Amino acid sequence: MERIILSNRINKKSGQKTPENAVSPYSVRLSAIRKADPFFQRETEKYGGHPLPSREYILQCLTDAGTPLSFDRLCDLLDIAEVERELFQRRLGAMRRDGQLMQNRRADWLMPDKAHLVRGRVVGHADGFGFLVPDDAGAGKATDKKQDIFLPEKEMRELLHGDRALVRIAGTDRRGRPEGKLVEVLERANSRIVGRVMCEHGVWFVVPENKRIAQDVLLVPAEEKASAKVATKSDSKAATKSTRSRKITWVDGQIVMVELTEQPTRHSQPIGKVVEVLGNFADPGMEIEVALRSHELPHEFSKATITQVARIADEVKEQDKKGRIDVRALPLVTIDGETAKDFDDAVYCERIGGAASGRSAAGLAKSARAAVSRIANKLTGKQGAKQSVQTEAAFRLVVAIADVSHYVKPGTALDEDAYERGNSVYFPRRVIPMLPEKLSNGLCSLNPQVDRLCMVCDMQITAQGEIVQHDFYPAVMNSKARLTYTEVAAALFEGDAAVRKKLKPLLPHLEALDELFRILLKAREARGAIDFETIETVMQFDDQGKISRIVPYERNDAHRIIEECMLAANVCASRYLHDHQQTLLYRIHAGPSSDRLQRLREFLAGFGLQLGGGDAPTAKDFAKLMEQVKPRPDRQLLQTMMLRSLKQAVYSPDNAGHFGLAYEHYAHFTSPIRRYPDLLVHRAIKAVLAKKKYEVEEARGGWDTVGMHCSMTERRADEATRDVESWLKCYFMQDRVGEEFEGSVSAVVPFGIFVTLDDVFVEGLVHIFDLGQDYFHFDEKQHALVGERSGVRYRLADRVSVQLVRVDIDNRKIDFRLLEGLPKGAASSGKRRKSTPQLMPKSISKAAPKSSHVKSAPPVNDASDESDDSRPDWYGMQGMGDKKRQPGKSRIEATADSERSTGKQGAKPGEQVSKRIGKKSSKVSSAKSTSKPPAKRSVASATKPSHGKVGKTQSAKKPAKAADSTTRKKA
Repeated sequence: MERIILSNRINKKSGQKTPENAVSPYSVRLSAIRKADPFFQRETEKYGGHPLPSREYILQCLTDAGTPLSFDRLCDLLDIAEVERELFQRRLGAMRRDGQLMQNRRADWLMPDKAHLVRGRVVGHADGFGFLVPDDAGAGKATDKKQDIFLPEKEMRELLHGDRALVRIAGTDRRGRPEGKLVEVLERANSRIVGRVMCEHGVWFVVPENKRIAQDVLLVPAEEKASAKVATKSDSKAATKSTRSRKITWVDGQIVMVELTEQPTRHSQPIGKVVEVLGNFADPGMEIEVALRSHELPHEFSKATITQVARIADEVKEQDKKGRIDVRALPLVTIDGETAKDFDDAVYCERIGGAASGRSAAGLAKSARAAVSRIANKLTGKQGAKQSVQTEAAFRLVVAIADVSHYVKPGTALDEDAYERGNSVYFPRRVIPMLPEKLSNGLCSLNPQVDRLCMVCDMQITAQGEIVQHDFYPAVMNSKARLTYTEVAAALFEGDAAVRKKLKPLLPHLEALDELFRILLKAREARGAIDFETIETVMQFDDQGKISRIVPYERNDAHRIIEECMLAANVCASRYLHDHQQTLLYRIHAGPSSDRLQRLREFLAGFGLQLGGGDAPTAKDFAKLMEQVKPRPDRQLLQTMMLRSLKQAVYSPDNAGHFGLAYEHYAHFTSPIRRYPDLLVHRAIKAVLAKKKYEVEEARGGWDTVGMHCSMTERRADEATRDVESWLKCYFMQDRVGEEFEGSVSAVVPFGIFVTLDDVFVEGLVHIFDLGQDYFHFDEKQHALVGERSGVRYRLADRVSVQLVRVDIDNRKIDFRLLEGLPKGAASSGKRRKSTPQLMPKSISKAAPKSSHVKSAPPVNDASDESDDSRPDWYGMQGMGDKKRQPGKSRIEATADSERSTGKQGAKPGEQVSKRIGKKSSKVSSAKSTSKPPAKRSVASATKPSHGKVGKTQSAKKPAKAADSTTRKKA
């Protein structure tokens, strides 16, 4: 039988080994067995004329055998030549690292699924235990419902949050969840960790800032102790360690970056060395520096990118304007928040047909429209939406978006950095941009009175709000003004004479824009898009960079005007690419899952309400219910529960529509400065205009992989911003311990209630032990805590009075104590026993006013928690409001994100014990308390860790995974 000969030598010039499937210069024909590989052609194209068996073929061979196979037996079955054996061993090793294969004690190869093993990602918990979130491809019979696998503390000893592992289902825990036993660590996720350096009993260690990493990192391995010296300054301890090129000095309590030199094992903690000292814990901006490193957010551009951007001219070149449609005559304007610096969209609207008569700008607009139409039709070949000859358009809407794709080309260093970041991150007082400032605030920003390159979505819309035609074309524009929401609202809705005089040349177009907005709003209502009521907040800072106060963010109709314009452009972009069969990343949002829908219906039934639509309700059914509950005093409670039934939006090449917006096709097109998926949509549109097909780079793994990456970077940014806001809120509240506040119950969990304070807009926990002298039980269906004897019931949106009793900045936790009395607007669910002393005053029978619940707690993965408050698994469009924080979502998505972001991390009252240095310490560390009374377990204002068991009977359930959270204005 003829075999191939492969080389496995090291390249003498590069010093690198040949790849896993390296092909020898020697060539002979392959055997029939090898050619029977169902993926033979793919492997041949990828690796050359003589590939090794594909991974799928290897798995098929093991499946057909039905038993574990030795290496020699596998080589015989797959006809592996002697010279190929080492390369084949490498391929098996790679499959083992990816969790596709494993070896038993006899070194035989087998598939994990056959051995009832599950691979997945580890989600850690502050109390030492964790969960394994199974991979989609690795879910065996034990995880048919994709249920997360509980990992006890002993199994987490050699694991850190984010690691990938292979576990065996060893049984079930006391709550009936599958419990796992670690078989193998597949991949380590943490090479560097940010934390606070401390010293106890002469041993230096780092307490990770990421509380999901429960193990401290020991510093200075035994063999290097001699190279470190300890100094004392005042009452603080200090350590200095010599390195090859410099000395790194740290002081006890400082924030440092530690590089792991040894990962944890079953018998030892992780060991590392300090590679960077970030500064003192309370330094201004330190919370952002910590978040950047804790969440591994790329925040420095590569040298290659800096060099590439330096070569780009400061102004638009004349040669770059060639081949573009000139729309500089159109009075396009940008409308953003007062603090915005990057303007990626401009709008223009005019009445057309009979509606345009009598307007002073009609002549200019008509001539400009005719010229644009002629060129656009020639450029696009009339490739717009199908137009009804029976319906005459009443408005022309032009949305011009910065042409980022002209400057950010595929395969360049700038493109690689933008892809790695995925999106801009908007922290309070600081932005981590997706693109360098020269582009984001300069060449790509549609600044006023300067020429800029743009991509235009030119739409014609009927008086009923139907988009009957749309064209896309590259253009050159000149923004006539940089307007703010406040200015536009003053001119259009408040009749401010001074502002109207200032904007007089633009008023006809702004009024047309407002008129179109009213029409689009009616079409939105008819379509059935969901719209929730919420309050957004803005942090105001003092000279030291700390919060001075938190105020509600006023959102007016000017915000909604821009939002509707952006929604229209996004829908046209997705339709355009779909009609031309061009692959793209849709922004998809599926309907609610059957189990969440069932829980919602059961909850609504208790209030005499019903959600229409049967087993498959539409967004219109939700919208109708929202209208029905608006007059009710308990509308906040009902709205919250509807939000929590919704899912999370993601980027995907498979179009599933957008449930919340009630769109069949939806994609992000309007923010390429701050979102990478928008940049890809621009490239795809340009490819269609050039009669080509755009595909993402093969090295990135295809559209599915890119979609998952962009979804991940969005969640990563959300988590980082919440972490920073949580720290700032705790710092803001630390001097107010003892003060009393009014607030609303924003979450009910088995271990207590979370309360959002009025005016202050900070959230904290009232532990179940502080609710009164009674045994309280969690009613999951009604999301309430009910007193066993008193019948007192605490529910979402109830009004309560609380006192701030504790703030733990280290752990981002705030504790409240409930003041005497029943929740305002709540009632007892049963009669008191006459023989039982009255434990609480009579109920106050006052209707609960509208809750001032705002965006708060950070999302926690389902696996990481013991609670199931089920804050909504929501989705993402583009936000309204200022561009201060996260790029992108609409009000619907931002609202749902805030509602489902309550994460409970399941801390166990009275059970947290210091495990530093491998044994109990009598010293109470400032970073981790060795003793915390059960009645005063704390929770962050924005981070709500689960408190696990309450006594011995109550435990928290898993929370839902968070969705989009953003304060950006547009969709």
